[in-house]
Amino acid sequence: MLTIAYIGNGKSTNRYHLPFALKLTDKIKVKTIYSRSGRQTWPVIDGVHYTTDINDIYDDPEIQLVVVSTPSHTHYQLAKDVLNHGKNVLVEKPFTETSAEAKELFALAKAKGLLIQCYQNRRYDSDFLTVQHVIESGKLGDLLELEMHFDYFRPNVPMNVDHFSLDTSYLYGHACHTLDQVISYFGRPDDVHYDVRQLLGEDRMNDYFDIDLYYGTLKVSVKSSYFRIKPRPSFIVYGKQGMFVKADKDRQETDLKHFYLPDHPDFGIDQPANYGTLTYMDNQDNYHEEKVVSVDGDYSRVYAGLYDAIINGQPKTVKDEETILQIEMLEQGIQQMRH
Repeated sequence: MLTIAYIGNGKSTNRYHLPFALKLTDKIKVKTIYSRSGRQTWPVIDGVHYTTDINDIYDDPEIQLVVVSTPSHTHYQLAKDVLNHGKNVLVEKPFTETSAEAKELFALAKAKGLLIQCYQNRRYDSDFLTVQHVIESGKLGDLLELEMHFDYFRPNVPMNVDHFSLDTSYLYGHACHTLDQVISYFGRPDDVHYDVRQLLGEDRMNDYFDIDLYYGTLKVSVKSSYFRIKPRPSFIVYGKQGMFVKADKDRQETDLKHFYLPDHPDFGIDQPANYGTLTYMDNQDNYHEEKVVSVDGDYSRVYAGLYDAIINGQPKTVKDEETILQIEMLEQGIQQMRH
C-alpha cells in the first residue's frame, strides 16, 4: 500500500483528490489530513486522522507521500519542507510561481532520492483523451490547427479582485491545465505567442489569455476568458482531410460539484448528446460525418501512476522537464501581460 497524507483540507483536497485516491482501495491508504485552522466544512472520512499539527505528518514513518493542496504561493516552501522531512511529494498546480523554484525542488528531490511531481489530472480528461484517439485514427490527415477553450461566464470573479496577483491570475490558475495537456502530447513547441490581458484595466486581475504554440505547420491555440456567456467548444481540431469538434468538457468536475462521486459506475461518463463530431473525406473522396464515442476520463490514474512510481519504481507520469517548461511559459506570459 502507498500511505499518503494531505496538507490542506479545502475544495481541492476534497473534490479533486480524495475521491480518486480513495477509489484505489487496493493501492492507496489515506492516513492523515492537516489543516492550519482545523475547520471541517467537508464530510469527515472514517479512519482518517485530522490534525492541526503538521508534525503528525512529518514525524510519521508510515507516510510515504504528502500531497500539497494549498494556495499556490505556499507550494514551493511546503514542498521543500516535505522533501527535507524525507517524504515524496505531489504538488497541486501551478507547481511553483517561478521556474527557478521548480528546478530547485526537482534537484532537491533527486539529491534525496525522493519523488516530487505536479498534479496534472487534466491529462485524464475525457475530451482530451478523445481528441488524442481521433488524431491517432488518422482520419483527419496531417494536423493543421488545434483550438482548446476553457471558458466561463463569471464576470463577478475578476470584478471582485481589486489588484493583480499571481495567486488570482487566470493564466496561472487555468493555463496550468491546458498548457500541460499540449506539452504532454506534443512536447516542446518551436515557438510561442502570448496574448495575456487584464480586461478590466491596469493592476486588475489577469482574466484572459490566448496562447499560440507552433509545431512546424501545426498551430495549437489555448484560449480562456471569464467573459464568455456561451463557451466555445472545448476542442476543435483541423487536419488536411477533416475536422473534429468536441463541444462539451469532461464531466468529472460537473459530477463532483453535485457530490456525485467516482463510486458510481456512470461517474464522469459522457452521454451520446455529449459526443464530439468527426467530419472528414476518406481516401476515396467520400464525405463522412459521425459521432465519436468519448473515451472515459479518470483522475484516479494520477494516483495509480504515483503508486507505480513509488512502490514499483516505474517512471513518473509527469516529467520534470514538462513541469519546468510549463512554468517558464506561465512566467513569460505574465511578463507580456497587457491591459
